Amino acid sequence: MSPDPPEPSVRLEIHSREPFADGHRFADTGAYEVITATAHYAVDPDAPAHRSIADLDLAPRDRQGRVCLSGDVEILRPVDGGRRRLFFDWGNRGNKRAVQYFCDARHTNSPRTLADAGNGYLMRRGYTVVFGAWQGDLLPGDGRLLLDLPVATHGTEPVRGLTTAEFIVQEPTRSLPLSRWTSTRSAPVSEAGVRTARLTRRRYPHSAPEELPPTVWQFARLQGGDASGGVQGQAVAVVPSRGDLHVEDGLQPGWIYELTYEAEAPLVLGLGHVAVRDLVSHLRHDPSQPAGPVDYAYGWGRSQTGRAIRDFIHHGFNEDLDGRRVFDGLLPHVSGAGLLDTGRFANLTVPGGQQYEDHLNPADTFPFAYAETVDHLTGARDAIMKRASDPKVLHTQTSTEYWQRHGSLVHTTTDGQDLGFPPNVRGYLWASSPHVADPTPAPPTKGVCSHLSNVVATSALFRAVLDALDAWVSEGVEPPPSAVPTVADGTLVSMDTWSRQFPAVPSALRPYEPSELPWVDRSVVPPVADRSRRYAVLVPAVDSDGNETAGVRAPMVAAPLGTYTGWNTRAPGHGHGALHEFTGSTLPFAATEDERLITGDPRPSVQERYGGSAGYLAAIRAAAVDLVARRLLLDEDVESVVAAAEDWSAPRHRFDLP
Repeated sequence: MSPDPPEPSVRLEIHSREPFADGHRFADTGAYEVITATAHYAVDPDAPAHRSIADLDLAPRDRQGRVCLSGDVEILRPVDGGRRRLFFDWGNRGNKRAVQYFCDARHTNSPRTLADAGNGYLMRRGYTVVFGAWQGDLLPGDGRLLLDLPVATHGTEPVRGLTTAEFIVQEPTRSLPLSRWTSTRSAPVSEAGVRTARLTRRRYPHSAPEELPPTVWQFARLQGGDASGGVQGQAVAVVPSRGDLHVEDGLQPGWIYELTYEAEAPLVLGLGHVAVRDLVSHLRHDPSQPAGPVDYAYGWGRSQTGRAIRDFIHHGFNEDLDGRRVFDGLLPHVSGAGLLDTGRFANLTVPGGQQYEDHLNPADTFPFAYAETVDHLTGARDAIMKRASDPKVLHTQTSTEYWQRHGSLVHTTTDGQDLGFPPNVRGYLWASSPHVADPTPAPPTKGVCSHLSNVVATSALFRAVLDALDAWVSEGVEPPPSAVPTVADGTLVSMDTWSRQFPAVPSALRPYEPSELPWVDRSVVPPVADRSRRYAVLVPAVDSDGNETAGVRAPMVAAPLGTYTGWNTRAPGHGHGALHEFTGSTLPFAATEDERLITGDPRPSVQERYGGSAGYLAAIRAAAVDLVARRLLLDEDVESVVAAAEDWSAPRHRFDLP
């Protein structure tokens, strides 16, 4: 009997091809089509390139000794070929985000209409946009891209081990999945773990924990609905579940709950990097692939997937198994200094560590910088960028990353000295801007925070960054120089210095400090932080308005209507005073001089700054034109930036002024 023929490492199973936007012809490119497919991957577990993948040796193998997985793929393709440039969207938690942010479009996981294309930037530039599943612990729903991964086993026995899960709620909640996220698979508790698990709670990350007795909680979920025929009203049941936590009196706001338990059946999550590598390599080099010819490949990811990009580079996945570079250029956005935790029982949906939430996330480990440096706490030497196959990188981050995601360590040594970037990397701080800046204008909200959310608009900057990357890769045109704060010029400072600089804004609850980054002993579960040994975390200096002086100042920051920060503090009852997630603040200026005097605000009023709306629009236009001259904004975006500033940038701001 002859052996089975070798399976290709990637096989695309096409499900559908249909016109995009009813065949609308985009300027300079023409019509697009949408291709939906499943990618089937066959991976050699013994290849040296796969040594960093946790538990790959424990994954089931096919008859040819390979590990198999499959994932969703969707391609927006110019029918006439476009400019032969592939743009890969590293979908954040399975969601398609690139068209939303680069085209100022509404978010959808099923882009099909002309409205879904927004301003059409990616299409007018002729990009082949590829959405490929990479995160293997997501559950179906909301159109998320799914990757089907193998479970690690010891023969017929499941792999088991201790893990932790953290729970923070904004309202009393009786049941939650162990993953904390309804979109995400939970690592189930083992049979023995049901009896040995511990649940604690504490007020702040470093408060002493108190243990909850097992009589008040269990592994179960709350199930409810109308009783039969509605005669008996609402009925609820507590159903045993190996994937859920149930607390009888409810998880309460203002507490950090931590569950330590023996889990089983971990997924081999590191195969997500292989899926991206092999899919993009296949689309670049296999003549049978459906995307059309590709000369250059770029990729973008934000927050979680910005960390995924840095991890992808660090572990050498930008070189395919034939020694070819996969991506020519990459755009990690708002990753901060983190990588990606793909180890045993990792939860990829959990955000990078912050001051109050998830503060010991193992994604926040050395190396932090693209350039080579030494970990002054351990003596280790490493870098994100260290291979000939590394891509060109334009790293962008906001104020929030410096406050919550240790962003200064991207370009400093671990003890806080200027380090800079290697020749194939540029870095940009989008000054005084928030981690999440929805392209769709909306009024600010408070939620469980002390201040209104940060309203600075930055989506136009994405387009300039991608144009710069393309010119750098395809034409050798140097991108704009890095624009980040530095210790040398006094724009990257300690918390003490920042506190002296920040104005006495009425009613502002300032942060105590940025999210610290101590050395963590991960040989024990739960891990233990040694707060006597810390990495240096610095923050951008601010002017007399409290707005950051270094970096790329979006027009709304260069011509401000308030103080815009990358931080927001938690309200009473929700971890009062601690930093809240990735939320920034807007602290509006007084509208008039009378208001400023009554409130004791040291910042000049809107009236004093601009006189009227015509003066404000002129300042916005001048700021936009300056960014165009520096190649940080496209000329085509100037008029839309000015138009968005009409009526004092409503609805982002509300001022009753002429």
